Amino acid sequence: MHKISRIMCVIDPTSGDQPAMRRAAWLAKNVGAELELFVSCYHEYLNGGRFSDSPSLEMARHEVIADHEKHLKELAEPLRSSGLIVHTAAIWDQPLYEGIVRHAVAVGADIVFKDTHHHSALARALFTNTDWNLLRTCPVPLWLVKPHEIADKPVFVAAIDPSNQHDKPAALDDDIVALAKMLAEKSNGKVHAFHCFDPRIAVATATAYAYIPVSLPLDEIEEQMHEQHEKLFNKITKYHGLDDRHAHLVAGLAHEEIPLLAEKMNADVIVMGAVARTRWKRIFIGATAERTLEHVPCDLLIVKPDWFQTPVEMFSDEAA
Repeated sequence: MHKISRIMCVIDPTSGDQPAMRRAAWLAKNVGAELELFVSCYHEYLNGGRFSDSPSLEMARHEVIADHEKHLKELAEPLRSSGLIVHTAAIWDQPLYEGIVRHAVAVGADIVFKDTHHHSALARALFTNTDWNLLRTCPVPLWLVKPHEIADKPVFVAAIDPSNQHDKPAALDDDIVALAKMLAEKSNGKVHAFHCFDPRIAVATATAYAYIPVSLPLDEIEEQMHEQHEKLFNKITKYHGLDDRHAHLVAGLAHEEIPLLAEKMNADVIVMGAVARTRWKRIFIGATAERTLEHVPCDLLIVKPDWFQTPVEMFSDEAA
């Protein structure tokens, strides 16, 4: 991954606590990057629209933005006093996730930080969750912050899929491990690699081709699958110079096994990929990441491949 020189942090104007800002400032200090504190605001009754706007509505919008800008400057002052270069920006845009993506692209952000909280299954099913939409559309690494403090020597877990069974390009695994290593080196932390495979896939495949009743050697099938995944997994971990003690190959479901490993390793950040290849697969992008997000006790850093193009339009009528 290229050098992190500009970090963008989404500020929640409704909260007095800003875990994402603290984490973004921490990273900015460790990598020597500039930091931008950002708010995207919108009120339906103040928007007016292209054909029903008025000077009074426009003035009200400017006042709302000015109030947010004042708050951002107050948040930025202590960070600037600590030696960081901090920018602030408040814009009028909606929906929130699109405003975040548009601004990240406009300013050339290398990574985006945002607080995250538990969300209901209903919110996810209705496609209304900002985090869920950012998982799919944010073209730069997205660091979703849980409300906890990061360790002095943080543990980064690079969750990879060398078998590409979730339709991810192989190069993405290298990007995930490389990013985790870089972050660990800058923060005096450690990197663990994780890969999970589901043996039921091999059993289901074998069963599908058993046209007559037979006794399938299920243990041997699972052992063979383990060996195949181990070979692919070891190829990546050896290439990146990771110790065998920091490489974890597990049979099971990723969204169940990753939280277990995170708790066992006292992980601070899970680094994993999310990508969709076609419009029809867009609703499934980051399915494992979404399920994992709800259960991991630590931060989640989502990485997209270099070729990923966000479906978010770069021009917004509301922002015009």
